[in-house]
Amino acid sequence: MAYYRCSLFALLFGTALALPGCNGNTSTIPNGRQNSLASVNHIVVIYQENWSFDALYGSFPGANGVPPGTPVKQVAMNGTPLTALPQPLNYAGNPDPRFPASLPVATFNIARYVPPTGMTGDLIHRFYHEQLQIAGGSMDKFAAWSDNPGLVLSQYDATALALPEEQLAAQYVLGDNMFHSAFGGSFLNHQFLICACAPRWPNPPPNYISNPDPAHLNDNHVTPDRYAVNTSYSVYKPHPAGIPFSNLVPPQTQPTIGDRLSAAGISWKWYAGGWNSALAGNPDPNFQFHHQPFVYYKSFADGTPAKAAHLQDEANVSADIAAGNLPSVAFIKPLGENNEHPGYAALLSGQQHVANLVTLIRNSPYWNDTIIIITYDENGGRWDHIAPPVTDRWGPGTRVPLIIISKFAKPGFVDHTRYETDSILALIEKRFNLQPLGARDANANPFSNAFMF
Repeated sequence: MAYYRCSLFALLFGTALALPGCNGNTSTIPNGRQNSLASVNHIVVIYQENWSFDALYGSFPGANGVPPGTPVKQVAMNGTPLTALPQPLNYAGNPDPRFPASLPVATFNIARYVPPTGMTGDLIHRFYHEQLQIAGGSMDKFAAWSDNPGLVLSQYDATALALPEEQLAAQYVLGDNMFHSAFGGSFLNHQFLICACAPRWPNPPPNYISNPDPAHLNDNHVTPDRYAVNTSYSVYKPHPAGIPFSNLVPPQTQPTIGDRLSAAGISWKWYAGGWNSALAGNPDPNFQFHHQPFVYYKSFADGTPAKAAHLQDEANVSADIAAGNLPSVAFIKPLGENNEHPGYAALLSGQQHVANLVTLIRNSPYWNDTIIIITYDENGGRWDHIAPPVTDRWGPGTRVPLIIISKFAKPGFVDHTRYETDSILALIEKRFNLQPLGARDANANPFSNAFMF
Protein backbone atom coordinates (compact mmCIF):
# COMPACT_ATOMS: atom_id res chain seq x y z
CA MET A 1 0.00 0.00 0.00
CA ALA A 2 2.85 2.42 0.84
CA TYR A 3 4.43 1.87 -2.58
CA TYR A 4 1.05 2.38 -4.28
CA ARG A 5 0.60 5.69 -2.47
CA CYS A 6 4.11 6.82 -3.47
CA SER A 7 3.42 5.98 -7.10
CA LEU A 8 0.05 7.72 -6.99
CA PHE A 9 1.63 10.83 -5.51
CA ALA A 10 4.26 10.90 -8.26
CA LEU A 11 1.55 10.49 -10.88
CA LEU A 12 -0.55 13.32 -9.44
CA PHE A 13 2.23 15.83 -8.94
CA GLY A 14 4.84 14.73 -11.44
CA THR A 15 7.54 14.16 -8.87
CA ALA A 16 8.85 11.50 -6.57
CA LEU A 17 9.29 13.25 -3.25
CA ALA A 18 11.62 12.10 -0.50
CA LEU A 19 9.15 10.40 1.78
CA PRO A 20 9.76 7.86 4.50
CA GLY A 21 8.29 4.62 3.25
CA CYS A 22 8.91 5.50 -0.43
CA ASN A 23 12.45 4.15 -0.52
CA GLY A 24 11.95 0.63 0.77
CA ASN A 25 12.90 1.59 4.33
CA THR A 26 10.99 -0.38 6.92
CA SER A 27 10.90 0.30 10.64
CA THR A 28 11.84 -2.36 13.13
CA ILE A 29 11.94 -2.27 16.90
CA PRO A 30 15.46 -2.49 18.34
CA ASN A 31 15.95 -5.76 20.21
CA GLY A 32 15.04 -5.51 23.86
CA ARG A 33 13.58 -2.00 23.57
CA GLN A 34 9.94 -2.70 22.98
CA ASN A 35 8.89 -2.83 26.63
CA SER A 36 10.01 0.48 28.11
CA LEU A 37 9.37 4.18 27.59
CA ALA A 38 12.75 4.68 29.26
CA SER A 39 14.34 3.56 25.98
CA VAL A 40 13.06 6.77 24.36
CA ASN A 41 15.70 9.48 24.69
CA HIS A 42 14.26 12.08 22.32
CA ILE A 43 10.77 13.45 21.77
CA VAL A 44 10.30 15.71 18.74
CA VAL A 45 7.06 17.68 18.35
CA ILE A 46 6.24 19.19 14.94
CA TYR A 47 3.38 21.66 15.43
CA GLN A 48 1.42 22.53 12.28
CA GLU A 49 -1.55 24.80 11.64
CA ASN A 50 -5.29 24.85 11.25
CA TRP A 51 -6.87 21.65 9.96
CA SER A 52 -9.60 19.52 11.48
CA PHE A 53 -9.34 15.75 11.33
CA ASP A 54 -12.19 15.28 8.85
CA ALA A 55 -10.79 18.04 6.64
CA LEU A 56 -7.71 15.91 5.86
CA TYR A 57 -8.36 12.33 6.98
CA GLY A 58 -12.09 11.88 6.48
CA SER A 59 -11.42 9.02 4.05
CA PHE A 60 -8.47 7.37 5.80
CA PRO A 61 -9.01 3.58 5.96
CA GLY A 62 -10.08 2.42 9.40
CA ALA A 63 -10.40 5.94 10.82
CA ASN A 64 -13.55 7.54 12.19
CA GLY A 65 -13.94 10.07 9.43
CA VAL A 66 -16.51 11.62 7.13
CA PRO A 67 -15.50 11.53 3.44
CA PRO A 68 -16.24 14.15 0.78
CA GLY A 69 -19.82 14.16 -0.46
CA THR A 70 -21.42 13.49 2.93
CA PRO A 71 -24.53 15.59 3.70
CA VAL A 72 -24.06 17.57 6.90
CA LYS A 73 -26.56 19.36 9.12
CA GLN A 74 -25.80 23.05 9.53
CA VAL A 75 -28.24 25.61 10.88
CA ALA A 76 -28.49 29.39 10.97
CA MET A 77 -28.04 31.25 14.23
CA ASN A 78 -31.79 30.96 14.85
CA GLY A 79 -31.73 27.19 14.31
CA THR A 80 -33.22 27.15 10.81
CA PRO A 81 -31.54 24.44 8.67
CA LEU A 82 -29.31 25.77 5.90
CA THR A 83 -30.06 24.57 2.39
CA ALA A 84 -26.92 25.91 0.68
CA LEU A 85 -23.56 27.46 1.49
CA PRO A 86 -22.26 30.61 -0.19
CA GLN A 87 -19.30 30.88 -2.52
CA PRO A 88 -16.05 30.64 -0.54
CA LEU A 89 -13.91 33.73 -0.12
CA ASN A 90 -10.29 33.90 -1.20
CA TYR A 91 -7.32 35.02 0.90
CA ALA A 92 -8.16 38.66 0.09
CA GLY A 93 -11.68 38.21 1.47
CA ASN A 94 -13.41 38.41 -1.91
CA PRO A 95 -15.64 35.78 -3.57
CA ASP A 96 -13.34 33.14 -5.00
CA PRO A 97 -14.22 32.55 -8.67
CA ARG A 98 -12.60 29.13 -8.59
CA PHE A 99 -15.66 27.87 -6.68
CA PRO A 100 -19.35 27.68 -7.66
CA ALA A 101 -21.63 30.53 -6.63
CA SER A 102 -23.23 28.25 -4.02
CA LEU A 103 -22.48 24.84 -2.57
CA PRO A 104 -24.58 22.03 -1.10
CA VAL A 105 -24.55 21.60 2.67
CA ALA A 106 -22.21 18.64 2.43
CA THR A 107 -18.53 17.91 2.74
CA PHE A 108 -16.73 18.49 -0.54
CA ASN A 109 -13.36 17.80 -2.10
CA ILE A 110 -11.66 21.18 -2.34
CA ALA A 111 -9.00 19.75 -4.68
CA ARG A 112 -11.64 19.92 -7.45
CA TYR A 113 -11.21 23.70 -7.32
CA VAL A 114 -7.82 24.37 -5.68
CA PRO A 115 -4.99 21.81 -5.80
CA PRO A 116 -2.92 21.31 -2.62
CA THR A 117 -0.17 23.33 -4.29
CA GLY A 118 -2.47 26.38 -4.27
CA MET A 119 -3.79 28.65 -1.56
CA THR A 120 -7.34 29.12 -0.34
CA GLY A 121 -8.95 31.69 1.88
CA ASP A 122 -8.83 31.58 5.65
CA LEU A 123 -11.66 31.12 8.17
CA ILE A 124 -12.27 32.75 11.54
CA HIS A 125 -11.04 30.65 14.47
CA ARG A 126 -11.52 32.49 17.74
CA PHE A 127 -12.19 31.54 21.33
CA TYR A 128 -15.91 32.30 21.63
CA HIS A 129 -16.64 31.61 17.95
CA GLU A 130 -15.52 28.01 18.20
CA GLN A 131 -17.67 27.39 21.25
CA LEU A 132 -20.68 28.75 19.38
CA GLN A 133 -19.82 26.61 16.36
CA ILE A 134 -19.58 23.46 18.48
CA ALA A 135 -23.04 24.42 19.80
CA GLY A 136 -23.06 22.18 22.84
CA GLY A 137 -21.81 19.21 20.82
CA SER A 138 -24.27 19.36 17.92
CA MET A 139 -21.48 20.66 15.63
CA ASP A 140 -24.11 22.34 13.46
CA LYS A 141 -23.25 26.04 13.64
CA PHE A 142 -19.84 26.09 12.00
CA ALA A 143 -21.24 27.89 8.96
CA ALA A 144 -23.44 30.24 10.99
CA TRP A 145 -20.55 31.56 13.06
CA SER A 146 -17.94 31.63 10.31
CA ASP A 147 -16.75 34.60 8.26
CA ASN A 148 -16.15 32.19 5.35
CA PRO A 149 -18.99 29.65 5.60
CA GLY A 150 -18.40 28.29 2.10
CA LEU A 151 -15.14 26.69 3.29
CA VAL A 152 -16.20 25.14 6.61
CA LEU A 153 -17.10 21.78 5.02
CA SER A 154 -14.18 21.67 2.57
CA GLN A 155 -11.71 18.79 2.65
CA TYR A 156 -8.52 17.67 0.99
CA ASP A 157 -8.70 13.89 0.72
CA ALA A 158 -5.21 13.10 1.98
CA THR A 159 -5.68 9.41 1.19
CA ALA A 160 -6.66 9.85 -2.46
CA LEU A 161 -3.93 12.47 -2.95
CA ALA A 162 -1.32 10.37 -1.09
CA LEU A 163 -0.15 13.49 0.70
CA PRO A 164 3.25 13.27 2.43
CA GLU A 165 1.91 13.18 5.98
CA GLU A 166 -0.79 10.70 4.97
CA GLN A 167 1.95 8.31 3.90
CA LEU A 168 3.57 8.70 7.29
CA ALA A 169 0.20 8.06 8.95
CA ALA A 170 -0.27 4.91 6.87
CA GLN A 171 3.14 3.59 7.89
CA TYR A 172 2.99 4.48 11.57
CA VAL A 173 0.17 5.68 13.88
CA LEU A 174 -2.74 7.93 12.99
CA GLY A 175 -4.74 9.16 15.98
CA ASP A 176 -8.37 9.85 15.08
CA ASN A 177 -9.52 11.02 18.50
CA MET A 178 -7.14 13.91 19.18
CA PHE A 179 -8.58 17.30 20.22
CA HIS A 180 -6.83 20.64 20.42
CA SER A 181 -6.74 21.58 24.09
CA ALA A 182 -8.16 25.11 24.01
CA PHE A 183 -11.01 26.73 22.13
CA GLY A 184 -10.07 29.21 19.45
CA GLY A 185 -6.89 29.94 17.59
CA SER A 186 -3.15 29.54 17.57
CA PHE A 187 -2.30 31.89 20.43
CA LEU A 188 -4.11 30.02 23.20
CA ASN A 189 -3.34 26.54 21.88
CA HIS A 190 0.38 27.29 21.78
CA GLN A 191 0.08 28.37 25.41
CA PHE A 192 -1.61 25.11 26.31
CA LEU A 193 1.13 23.21 24.49
CA ILE A 194 3.80 24.57 26.83
CA CYS A 195 2.00 25.52 30.07
CA ALA A 196 -1.51 23.97 29.99
CA CYS A 197 -2.79 27.41 30.92
CA ALA A 198 -4.30 30.66 29.72
CA PRO A 199 -2.12 33.77 30.24
CA ARG A 200 -3.29 36.37 32.75
CA TRP A 201 -3.59 40.00 31.67
CA PRO A 202 -4.74 41.98 34.73
CA ASN A 203 -4.91 45.42 33.08
CA PRO A 204 -5.53 45.10 29.34
CA PRO A 205 -6.69 48.04 27.23
CA PRO A 206 -10.45 48.39 27.78
CA ASN A 207 -11.10 47.93 24.07
CA TYR A 208 -9.35 44.52 24.20
CA ILE A 209 -11.97 42.98 26.49
CA SER A 210 -14.47 40.55 24.95
CA ASN A 211 -18.23 40.54 25.22
CA PRO A 212 -19.15 36.83 24.97
CA ASP A 213 -22.90 37.45 24.68
CA PRO A 214 -23.87 35.84 21.34
CA ALA A 215 -26.36 38.62 20.70
CA HIS A 216 -23.60 41.22 20.96
CA LEU A 217 -20.52 39.07 20.40
CA ASN A 218 -17.15 40.81 20.52
CA ASP A 219 -14.61 37.98 20.42
CA ASN A 220 -11.61 40.07 21.44
CA HIS A 221 -8.16 39.54 22.93
CA VAL A 222 -9.13 39.07 26.58
CA THR A 223 -11.96 37.46 28.54
CA PRO A 224 -14.02 39.63 30.89
CA ASP A 225 -12.08 38.12 33.82
CA ARG A 226 -8.75 39.07 32.20
CA TYR A 227 -7.32 35.99 30.51
CA ALA A 228 -5.69 36.43 27.11
CA VAL A 229 -7.36 34.04 24.66
CA ASN A 230 -7.05 35.47 21.14
CA THR A 231 -4.04 36.69 19.18
CA SER A 232 -1.95 38.94 21.41
CA TYR A 233 1.76 39.78 21.53
CA SER A 234 4.37 39.67 24.27
CA VAL A 235 6.25 42.59 25.79
CA TYR A 236 9.36 40.58 25.02
CA LYS A 237 10.89 40.32 21.56
CA PRO A 238 10.07 39.45 18.93
CA HIS A 239 6.77 41.24 18.54
CA PRO A 240 5.33 43.35 15.72
CA ALA A 241 6.73 46.84 15.44
CA GLY A 242 4.62 49.80 16.42
CA ILE A 243 2.32 48.23 19.01
CA PRO A 244 2.05 50.42 22.14
CA PHE A 245 3.59 48.87 25.25
CA SER A 246 0.22 48.92 27.03
CA ASN A 247 -1.20 46.69 24.28
CA LEU A 248 1.35 43.93 24.88
CA VAL A 249 0.81 40.96 27.18
CA PRO A 250 2.72 41.47 30.45
CA PRO A 251 5.36 38.94 31.56
CA GLN A 252 3.90 35.59 32.59
CA THR A 253 5.27 33.73 35.61
CA GLN A 254 3.47 30.39 35.42
CA PRO A 255 5.79 27.37 35.05
CA THR A 256 6.21 25.97 31.54
CA ILE A 257 7.36 22.59 30.33
CA GLY A 258 10.65 24.30 29.56
CA ASP A 259 11.06 25.27 33.20
CA ARG A 260 10.29 21.72 34.30
CA LEU A 261 12.81 20.24 31.86
CA SER A 262 15.53 22.72 32.77
CA ALA A 263 15.06 22.12 36.49
CA ALA A 264 15.49 18.39 35.88
CA GLY A 265 18.60 18.90 33.76
CA ILE A 266 16.86 17.68 30.58
CA SER A 267 17.96 19.36 27.36
CA TRP A 268 15.29 21.02 25.21
CA LYS A 269 14.76 23.64 22.49
CA TRP A 270 11.97 25.45 20.69
CA TYR A 271 13.05 25.71 17.04
CA ALA A 272 11.13 28.34 15.06
CA GLY A 273 11.36 29.03 11.34
CA GLY A 274 12.46 32.61 10.74
CA TRP A 275 13.43 33.17 14.38
CA ASN A 276 16.80 34.83 13.85
CA SER A 277 15.45 37.38 11.39
CA ALA A 278 12.46 38.18 13.60
CA LEU A 279 14.65 38.61 16.66
CA ALA A 280 16.90 40.95 14.67
CA GLY A 281 13.88 43.11 13.79
CA ASN A 282 13.58 41.95 10.19
CA PRO A 283 10.81 39.34 10.33
CA ASP A 284 9.74 37.32 7.32
CA PRO A 285 6.24 38.42 6.19
CA ASN A 286 4.98 34.97 7.18
CA PHE A 287 6.62 34.89 10.61
CA GLN A 288 3.83 34.57 13.17
CA PHE A 289 4.80 36.23 16.46
CA HIS A 290 1.95 34.63 18.42
CA HIS A 291 3.23 31.16 17.47
CA GLN A 292 6.21 31.63 19.82
CA PRO A 293 4.73 30.81 23.25
CA PHE A 294 7.86 30.86 25.39
CA VAL A 295 8.51 34.56 24.65
CA TYR A 296 5.55 35.47 26.88
CA TYR A 297 7.29 34.16 30.02
CA LYS A 298 9.63 35.95 32.38
CA SER A 299 11.94 32.90 32.43
CA PHE A 300 12.79 33.71 28.80
CA ALA A 301 12.95 37.49 29.00
CA ASP A 302 15.09 39.43 26.58
CA GLY A 303 18.79 39.01 27.33
CA THR A 304 18.43 35.95 29.55
CA PRO A 305 20.75 32.97 29.02
CA ALA A 306 17.67 30.72 28.91
CA LYS A 307 16.26 32.56 25.90
CA ALA A 308 19.49 32.20 23.95
CA ALA A 309 19.94 28.56 24.91
CA HIS A 310 16.42 27.30 24.30
CA LEU A 311 14.70 29.53 21.72
CA GLN A 312 16.46 29.10 18.40
CA ASP A 313 16.01 29.16 14.65
CA GLU A 314 14.67 26.08 12.87
CA ALA A 315 17.79 26.13 10.71
CA ASN A 316 19.64 24.80 13.75
CA VAL A 317 17.73 21.50 13.69
CA SER A 318 19.84 19.95 10.94
CA ALA A 319 23.04 21.37 12.40
CA ASP A 320 22.24 20.00 15.85
CA ILE A 321 21.44 16.57 14.42
CA ALA A 322 24.67 16.53 12.41
CA ALA A 323 26.69 17.59 15.45
CA GLY A 324 25.04 15.06 17.76
CA ASN A 325 23.35 17.83 19.75
CA LEU A 326 19.65 17.14 19.25
CA PRO A 327 18.04 17.92 22.63
CA SER A 328 15.98 15.40 24.54
CA VAL A 329 12.83 17.41 23.79
CA ALA A 330 12.53 19.42 20.59
CA PHE A 331 9.56 21.52 19.51
CA ILE A 332 9.66 22.50 15.83
CA LYS A 333 7.50 25.37 14.61
CA PRO A 334 7.91 25.91 10.87
CA LEU A 335 7.74 29.34 9.27
CA GLY A 336 4.33 30.35 7.93
CA GLU A 337 4.93 29.19 4.37
CA ASN A 338 5.64 25.69 5.68
CA ASN A 339 2.99 25.33 8.40
CA GLU A 340 -0.08 24.47 6.21
CA HIS A 341 -2.11 27.46 7.45
CA PRO A 342 -4.90 28.33 4.98
CA GLY A 343 -4.75 31.89 3.74
CA TYR A 344 -0.98 32.20 3.53
CA ALA A 345 0.41 28.69 2.97
CA ALA A 346 -0.15 25.88 0.50
CA LEU A 347 -0.96 22.54 2.08
CA LEU A 348 1.53 20.53 0.05
CA SER A 349 4.57 22.68 0.80
CA GLY A 350 3.96 22.34 4.53
CA GLN A 351 3.40 18.60 4.28
CA GLN A 352 6.61 18.12 2.34
CA HIS A 353 8.50 20.25 4.85
CA VAL A 354 7.32 17.94 7.63
CA ALA A 355 8.24 14.85 5.62
CA ASN A 356 11.73 16.27 5.09
CA LEU A 357 12.15 16.79 8.84
CA VAL A 358 11.09 13.21 9.48
CA THR A 359 13.52 11.96 6.83
CA LEU A 360 16.31 13.95 8.47
CA ILE A 361 15.71 12.17 11.77
CA ARG A 362 15.15 8.76 10.20
CA ASN A 363 18.51 9.01 8.46
CA SER A 364 20.33 9.88 11.68
CA PRO A 365 21.44 7.82 14.67
CA TYR A 366 18.63 9.46 16.66
CA TRP A 367 16.04 7.35 14.85
CA ASN A 368 16.64 4.40 17.18
CA ASP A 369 15.45 6.22 20.31
CA THR A 370 13.13 8.99 19.10
CA ILE A 371 9.38 9.60 19.07
CA ILE A 372 8.13 12.15 16.51
CA ILE A 373 4.70 13.70 17.10
CA ILE A 374 3.00 15.62 14.30
CA THR A 375 -0.18 17.46 15.13
CA TYR A 376 -2.05 20.72 14.54
CA ASP A 377 -2.60 23.62 16.90
CA GLU A 378 -6.32 23.85 16.08
CA ASN A 379 -8.97 23.22 13.46
CA GLY A 380 -8.78 26.63 11.78
CA GLY A 381 -12.57 27.06 11.72
CA ARG A 382 -13.20 23.87 9.74
CA TRP A 383 -15.95 21.46 10.70
CA ASP A 384 -15.49 18.00 12.17
CA HIS A 385 -18.24 15.50 12.91
CA ILE A 386 -17.06 14.41 16.39
CA ALA A 387 -18.08 16.60 19.33
CA PRO A 388 -15.18 17.32 21.67
CA PRO A 389 -15.33 16.15 25.28
CA VAL A 390 -16.42 18.66 27.91
CA THR A 391 -13.58 19.31 30.35
CA ASP A 392 -13.42 22.94 31.50
CA ARG A 393 -13.96 26.50 30.34
CA TRP A 394 -10.93 26.39 28.05
CA GLY A 395 -11.76 23.32 26.00
CA PRO A 396 -10.93 20.96 24.45
CA GLY A 397 -11.83 22.20 21.00
CA THR A 398 -12.38 20.37 17.74
CA ARG A 399 -10.64 17.19 16.60
CA VAL A 400 -7.30 17.57 14.77
CA PRO A 401 -4.96 15.08 13.08
CA LEU A 402 -2.29 13.27 15.08
CA ILE A 403 0.57 11.23 13.61
CA ILE A 404 3.09 9.41 15.79
CA ILE A 405 6.28 8.18 14.13
CA SER A 406 8.86 5.98 15.78
CA LYS A 407 10.43 2.54 15.74
CA PHE A 408 8.41 2.10 18.92
CA ALA A 409 5.11 3.06 17.24
CA LYS A 410 2.59 0.40 16.24
CA PRO A 411 2.96 0.02 12.46
CA GLY A 412 0.00 0.92 10.27
CA PHE A 413 -2.21 1.55 13.30
CA VAL A 414 -5.25 3.78 13.72
CA ASP A 415 -5.44 4.78 17.37
CA HIS A 416 -8.98 5.55 18.57
CA THR A 417 -7.87 6.49 22.10
CA ARG A 418 -8.89 9.96 23.24
CA TYR A 419 -6.00 12.40 23.37
CA GLU A 420 -5.57 16.18 23.42
CA THR A 421 -2.74 18.65 22.87
CA ASP A 422 -1.77 18.33 26.52
CA SER A 423 -1.17 14.61 25.94
CA ILE A 424 2.15 15.84 24.53
CA LEU A 425 2.98 17.38 27.91
CA ALA A 426 1.80 14.22 29.64
CA LEU A 427 4.14 12.07 27.54
CA ILE A 428 7.12 14.34 28.20
CA GLU A 429 6.33 14.42 31.91
CA LYS A 430 5.92 10.66 32.11
CA ARG A 431 9.14 9.93 30.25
CA PHE A 432 11.29 12.36 32.24
CA ASN A 433 9.49 12.03 35.58
CA LEU A 434 8.32 15.64 35.72
CA GLN A 435 5.58 17.18 37.85
CA PRO A 436 2.48 18.11 35.82
CA LEU A 437 1.91 21.78 35.17
CA GLY A 438 -1.80 21.64 35.97
CA ALA A 439 -4.93 19.56 35.95
CA ARG A 440 -5.19 19.33 32.18
CA ASP A 441 -1.81 17.69 31.54
CA ALA A 442 -2.09 15.66 34.76
CA ASN A 443 -5.28 14.09 33.43
CA ALA A 444 -4.29 13.83 29.75
CA ASN A 445 -3.51 10.41 28.28
CA PRO A 446 0.21 10.22 27.32
CA PHE A 447 -0.47 8.36 24.05
CA SER A 448 -0.73 5.11 25.96
CA ASN A 449 -2.04 3.03 23.06
CA ALA A 450 0.28 4.21 20.30
CA PHE A 451 3.43 2.27 21.12
CA MET A 452 4.70 -1.31 21.30
CA PHE A 453 5.93 -0.91 24.86
